[in-house]
Amino acid sequence: VQLQASGGGLVQAGGSLRLSCAASGNIRSINAMGWYRQPPGKQRELVAAITTGGSTNYGDSVKGRFTISRDNGRNTVYLQMNSLKPEDTAVYYCNADRIMTSGGIWYVNHWGQGTQVTVSS
Repeated sequence: VQLQASGGGLVQAGGSLRLSCAASGNIRSINAMGWYRQPPGKQRELVAAITTGGSTNYGDSVKGRFTISRDNGRNTVYLQMNSLKPEDTAVYYCNADRIMTSGGIWYVNHWGQGTQVTVSS
């Protein structure tokens, strides 16, 4: 089971980016999914999370600017980032709380590789 993140890049302040994270493998179900970020020299922090039913939770610094969504049929989670600020610069990581495979194997707190987002002033 893999989580593949994409969509990062360099953008000017005020611009937008959309991140995607697709889970691949013999997947039967995925519980909550989310995005975290790690700015240079700082700890990893929650950006946004979404349950299977669509309930969302956002970090205070991104509320009103970022929107998380998911396509359960495609096992994919998205992060629409608008009004980007230089302080949003970080490596963004995709996370799945629990993934169950068709073989009944659980992957708990499963992480994808990061994608770099750089916002220039």
